[in-house]
Amino acid sequence: MPVESEFLILVVDDEPDMRTFVGTVLETSGYKVITAKDGETALNAAEADPPDMIILDVMMPGIEEGLAAYKNLRTHESFSEVPVIMLSAIAKKTFYHMIKNLGPETEINIAEPDGYLEKPPDSLEILSVVGKTFGIRSTP
Repeated sequence: MPVESEFLILVVDDEPDMRTFVGTVLETSGYKVITAKDGETALNAAEADPPDMIILDVMMPGIEEGLAAYKNLRTHESFSEVPVIMLSAIAKKTFYHMIKNLGPETEINIAEPDGYLEKPPDSLEILSVVGKTFGIRSTP
């Protein structure tokens, strides 16, 4: 059952099929969605229309593009408090190890993401993680 929502979610993934899938799942469930294909486009989109949540792919073109985008969002004054759900084929445990290594050289503590989805996610899993992050109870 769709939620009536004013929440805007930015979906960032270099794979058009994944952007379409995740975006469609969210839109048909009542969320507003904008998409971006890379970290730079995501930051520009977020500045133009600030999202309430970001779903961000870890592995995108460019060296550690998704990790760099995550670090930029978490340290950006305007977006540091925006919930971020990571989406990746990388195991959750591996990702958490990777983000621990993002800040030591600059002594910045990078917060863990608010949620994590392993690819390929199913629609119910996407909605469950998004709902939990927004504090919305899902109905079975």
